Amino acid sequence: MREEIKKLALYRLSRAEESFKDGEILFKNKSLNSAINRFYYAAFYGAKAMLATKKLDSSKHSGVISLFQQHFVKTGVIPSDMAKALPRSFEQRIDTDYEDFLSITVEEIERTKTEVERFLEECKKVLSALIASSLQ
Repeated sequence: MREEIKKLALYRLSRAEESFKDGEILFKNKSLNSAINRFYYAAFYGAKAMLATKKLDSSKHSGVISLFQQHFVKTGVIPSDMAKALPRSFEQRIDTDYEDFLSITVEEIERTKTEVERFLEECKKVLSALIASSLQ
């Protein structure tokens, strides 16, 4: 893996971690819609970190999700049960950002938080392995 690709992937992963921490703070402070937004972006940046390793990207969120599914889920690199966090949190973010009078429950956010956390851990594990294999 070229150095600039590695740097981009690690930068995007750091954005994912920062977004996740922001989501935790917002959730703790009962800013539920904003917490969903940050948890989604944590998953989104995690997916973009993975895509960087294959020199792939998209200007659309749906494109990032599609490319991630194609190159990491369908190939078995990321388990499909963990990968569901990405499209699921995307739908929640769309709903909470654009729907009027939408009420999201604490339980739904806890579930999303857990799913995104597992997703990011898996992305970190795979990314570490990809970087390590490129050093050999």
